[in-house]
Amino acid sequence: MKTFRRVLEYSRPYWWRILISVIASLGVGGMDGAFAYMVAPLLKKIFTEKDLTVFTLLPLIVIGIFLFRGICRFLNDYYIRTAGQLAIQDIRNDLYRNNMGLSLRFFNAHPAGALMSRVLADVAVMQDGVANIVTGFFRDGFGVLSLIAVLFFRDWALAFLSIMVIPLTVYPAQKIGRRIKQLSRQSMGSMGDIAGVLQETFSGVKVIKAFGLEQREIERFYRFNRNFYGFQRKSIKYEGLSSPVMEVITSFGVAAVIWFGGSQVMHGRMTAEAFFSFVTAMMLLYTPMKRLINSYNTVQRSLGAAERVFEIIDERSEILEPAEPVAIERCEGRVEFKDVTFRYGEEEVLSHINLRAERGEVVALVGPSGGGKTTLVSLISRFYDVNDGAVLIDGVDVRAIGNRGLTRLFALVDQETILFNETIANNIRYGKTDATDAEVEAAARAAFAHDFILAMPDGYATNIGDRGVRLSGGQRQRLCIARAILRDAPILILDEATSALDTESEQMVQQALNNLMANRTTFVIAHRLSTVLTADKIAVLENGRIVDVGTHAELLARGGLYRKLHDMQFAR
Repeated sequence: MKTFRRVLEYSRPYWWRILISVIASLGVGGMDGAFAYMVAPLLKKIFTEKDLTVFTLLPLIVIGIFLFRGICRFLNDYYIRTAGQLAIQDIRNDLYRNNMGLSLRFFNAHPAGALMSRVLADVAVMQDGVANIVTGFFRDGFGVLSLIAVLFFRDWALAFLSIMVIPLTVYPAQKIGRRIKQLSRQSMGSMGDIAGVLQETFSGVKVIKAFGLEQREIERFYRFNRNFYGFQRKSIKYEGLSSPVMEVITSFGVAAVIWFGGSQVMHGRMTAEAFFSFVTAMMLLYTPMKRLINSYNTVQRSLGAAERVFEIIDERSEILEPAEPVAIERCEGRVEFKDVTFRYGEEEVLSHINLRAERGEVVALVGPSGGGKTTLVSLISRFYDVNDGAVLIDGVDVRAIGNRGLTRLFALVDQETILFNETIANNIRYGKTDATDAEVEAAARAAFAHDFILAMPDGYATNIGDRGVRLSGGQRQRLCIARAILRDAPILILDEATSALDTESEQMVQQALNNLMANRTTFVIAHRLSTVLTADKIAVLENGRIVDVGTHAELLARGGLYRKLHDMQFAR
């Protein structure tokens, strides 16, 4: 019921649409009762009293009833479905907005395909439930009540016989609905697996083809698709059981009415037209009842999906916005790691890190892969929060700085070139969304990207495709550097920023980076020691600890891990 109420809560802003739909649904349900009620007097007027006027008007009456019913049904369907679409739109917006506010730790723990499935597939299933709540429970519910009223008006004893079987349908309906809800959660999880396979294979299709593993991926997709079918098959089975179970149970009521009512007519205690009117109302009654059962099943299925959606909406980021954010108006760029320890779950990634970078200093982080270099710089931008200790910018704990204020203090060029299916200009503008065309071009020139951009079919307006697939690795990296240059932040983080560049491009971009790093605090992560020889300070990390700090010359003189890495790379 909690999930059900939350779904309804999203429909509240569109109450007037729902109200129109409810009123229209009462018209649809009311017409069923009116039609059943009019059968007896019409039959009496036409066949007993031979009233030609009524007989002549009967076709018009029938057309009028169904015309009014059709208008009501249209209004009911239109307004409830648009209300449902708007409510689902709000749910999808909330889901996406909350996703964007979660920490990187959350995204590391949840596959992208599974999250995409919740935004698309799960919310789509919820949509059917929102529409059925009003369409089914109001329209068909009022239709059932109006027809039951006709039954009791005609003959209370027969009415009791016809409806006494209805309570017997409640228990199997609940059991079937509960099972459908459970299967809905499982099938949505399976759909998330399929989405995950699609996301992985489409983004990694180059590697798949390079190793000739298309058939393996096809078989993997078949396996996940078969699992999804298994859940769907069970769900179809239980949904298919609803109507037959309902019909078998209600057949006892129908049989009792035919036997008892027929006896009443044969003994003269009930007219034939009254009995026919009663049977008409009874048969009409079972149709909306079956629709109500189907609506209940649809709602249960949507609630299963809704629970999965609300799990993500209710997820709270571990990166909390401070109650009273500290604003750093003019950042000098002093960064200090003060006895920092960080863990992924139980695994300690960084241990007792103490490191200081003064304004304008270039601090290089080197060491074996897996030593914690990328994690360390991720703490500056607060992609993660430290478990112990503190990261300070200008003496202020980053946890005390507002998230929006913090993001303006740094620019990032990552080892993974993340570009979007947009124009070149808009990709560079991610560094500064309100930048002018002149500013974008200046950043591109500084990153030595201007010339190759002009060679593109539409220049800066060229769409570069998904993840920049139409560009070379070096070109993608230079666009990312242009984005960071445009950002013009006091703290710069370069995580293998020149890793994808050829020798000629690297020389050009290194000069641009040298100009960019002037008067900025820069953290450089590099495996190629040739790129960090001129750094003001080099910190050597191994197994999550800083094992040495100094300049290139000092570290060489002391020997140790840095000297070992240097000799390995520069050995002839």
